Amino acid sequence: MAEKNILHMLTPHKHVSPFDVNMALDAGYDAVVPYEAVELDEIGDLVQDVIFSRPPNVGVRSAVFFGGDDAVLALDMIDAAKKALVPPFACNIMADPAGSFTTAAAMVACVERTLKTKKQKALKDVTIAVFGATGVVGYCAAVIAALEGAKVKIVGYSGLERVEARAREMKERFGADVEAVDGSSDEKNTEIVKEVEVILSAAKAGVQVLSAAQLKAATRLLVAADVNAVPPLGLEGIDVMADEAPIPGTDALGIGALAVGPMKSKTEYGLLKRMIEAKEPQVLDFRDAFQLARTLVS
Repeated sequence: MAEKNILHMLTPHKHVSPFDVNMALDAGYDAVVPYEAVELDEIGDLVQDVIFSRPPNVGVRSAVFFGGDDAVLALDMIDAAKKALVPPFACNIMADPAGSFTTAAAMVACVERTLKTKKQKALKDVTIAVFGATGVVGYCAAVIAALEGAKVKIVGYSGLERVEARAREMKERFGADVEAVDGSSDEKNTEIVKEVEVILSAAKAGVQVLSAAQLKAATRLLVAADVNAVPPLGLEGIDVMADEAPIPGTDALGIGALAVGPMKSKTEYGLLKRMIEAKEPQVLDFRDAFQLARTLVS
């Protein structure tokens, strides 16, 4: 009898994400089992229940998925799950809190493609301003870009305290060097974007981060991407459907939320499928998502 592919979906929230449930079942899992209001110190026992219920040669048919809306907590849960493994007993492990890992990966991959094909630049050649870097998508996008060699500025809408803490965390956890900058006023944001070639907007939905006038003032700008699909858009003048569309009044190209979205879905689907098809247990986070996303957009 063929063993079932079972995905155990854990979240610190009241509910698991219906989006992730649909994606997992469409990817081919036979069963998706929710575990809700899960705390970090419970991960070890739950994972060991998963791995010890099947012989080691069947462990790869089991997977644990971490949701929620906190990138750092999800990474901590991955670490706790890895520590709970008892070789040869193992399982697949993946996190994508609020879809942030795959969204960030898709956004940076789309920007990388546009830089390469339209501007003859690589990520390592540009300075990037990330708006919303204390949130899950912006945080992951900043780390991905920094690890690829970009000079990354993470912008603090409320001043420097929160983004400086994030910058220290990114350095300690990933070895990613980013610069925290003060974006607490329109004037400060305008000065920030004058110095960059790329803008990544991942701020709160329905909040305009930069006006059309501010984008026009960004004379070095090559590419700007916005993952907010809720009006008003994060970057004024970049339509949600924009996919390398000219930004009015600039020489730059814009990428909108509904251009990033399909790549995000394909990336999440692809990672889930990878675990189903794996011969050896996988551990997947936003770095794996980016490596897949950049192949999907090319």
